[in-house]
Amino acid sequence: MTPDPSPTSRPWWQGAVIYQIYPRSFASSDASGTGDLEGIRQHLDHLEWLGVDAIWLSPFYRSPMDDFGYDISDHCDVDPTFGTLEDFDRLVADCHARGIRVVVDWVPNHTSDRHPWFEAARSSRDDPHRDWYVWRDPTPDGAPPNNWVAAFTGPEPAWTFDEATGQWYLHLFLPSQPDVSWDHPDLEAAMHDVLRFWLDRGVDGIRADVLHAIGKDPALPDDADELIPIPHSGLNHVPEVTLPRVRRLRDLLDSYPGDRMMVGEVYLLDTSLVAQYYDGGRGLHLSFNFPPLYAPWDAGAWRERVDEVEELIEPVGWPTWVLSNHDNRRHRTRYGSEDRARAAAVLLLGLRGTPFLYAGEELGLSDAPIPADRVVDPGGRDGCRAPVPWTATPDHGWGTEDAWLPWPPEAGTGGDAASQRDDPSSILHLYRRVLAARRGSPALTHGDQRVLVAPEGTLAWERTADGDRRVVVVGFAGAEDPLALDGDLVVEVASDGVGEGTAFDGVVGPDRALVLRPA
Repeated sequence: MTPDPSPTSRPWWQGAVIYQIYPRSFASSDASGTGDLEGIRQHLDHLEWLGVDAIWLSPFYRSPMDDFGYDISDHCDVDPTFGTLEDFDRLVADCHARGIRVVVDWVPNHTSDRHPWFEAARSSRDDPHRDWYVWRDPTPDGAPPNNWVAAFTGPEPAWTFDEATGQWYLHLFLPSQPDVSWDHPDLEAAMHDVLRFWLDRGVDGIRADVLHAIGKDPALPDDADELIPIPHSGLNHVPEVTLPRVRRLRDLLDSYPGDRMMVGEVYLLDTSLVAQYYDGGRGLHLSFNFPPLYAPWDAGAWRERVDEVEELIEPVGWPTWVLSNHDNRRHRTRYGSEDRARAAAVLLLGLRGTPFLYAGEELGLSDAPIPADRVVDPGGRDGCRAPVPWTATPDHGWGTEDAWLPWPPEAGTGGDAASQRDDPSSILHLYRRVLAARRGSPALTHGDQRVLVAPEGTLAWERTADGDRRVVVVGFAGAEDPLALDGDLVVEVASDGVGEGTAFDGVVGPDRALVLRPA
């Protein structure tokens, strides 16, 4: 069914489960070995069966692919690698027909150096687009204007000298990704027009890439010496400049019907800073908070992360939770076993907030080993972007055995979607059961949350809403002691599938997680 454009109680994104798709790696509609939009559309049955509420598409725009789509040369067209605008429109229509919303990536901090805007800007200091980017004169000794370090390039300056016009231009990422200047009102207006283009095509939300970087200190001061060589993209925080721009973006989205949503990538590893971008309800609808993504498999560490979100995020906005994405090692790889990956699924989907799943985590995939001659990503992220295996055949449903990256290690050992769908004990079926439990429980979708007293090695919390109650229990390493809980409880979902539908006996055990409901 088409998503309700005017929900009466709360916005759709509160408590929704959003599934990230990296288009190159999800599914191919031909034998090219590279995923595309039509391949995504052909696998919507999987997403509907799984029970997700929305998909987030990583960039599919025209691009030279130096950063695999995050270097955009045309914001308002589909790169031929992925199909056409007509393919995109069909995908959105089919998603909406199934009740699945669509969120698209938007890159507001930089473009490709082959974008017409930048080609014009570097053609002359007098070109009208010149000030759409960040240019500075050399220092007296010819050096870059400050000591900022770029991402992906090692401890290299975030500046490249343009011989033709005699100035340095700023790039927080690759030299082929020049930063735009939001100080120029025409640039801001053009970026708003980009959003209108996709909102008018029916998208339900945007994921704003490195959003905290669109506001920079006009003085461009040096970073502290002790922070070098941390890339400036992880340090930039100038809320007095950035937040007014975010408010105007929020106003734009709120001018559209249907609760259009903006989730920001605020890559600052300090939750108190991330919280500022909610801006008292005037800024982001949602913001990624990355410290939990880096938390080890440890009850104490996760208790700190949960408490931090409760203290810093919940007073100002609705939280998000994420364990894997296209920029980081998969949590199956980080945690080291399928048992832990299973327990982590219950952890992620049981916390108060909006969880984001990364395509393939429902199959328990780990990172693919990448031989030196197959490395393509400048940021070393190829392993987590390995293609999703759909079948047990040698081509794994891609039409070729030689996809754009090597297969994840589980692809040939029952880790494909078809084999797991036929196996009720698989991690895929676990994700489906947890998602069904969420969908059927007001407590789990939007209820209050209270962390409970638990033995060492165990984390437990209670969710309540409208007379509905659930308890989520996660046993980490060392979780051996029984857990005493109020009331008679039944195991609704167990990460290992054992004991579902039976009374909870107080035993969790290590690397195991449970969703409990009243008897």
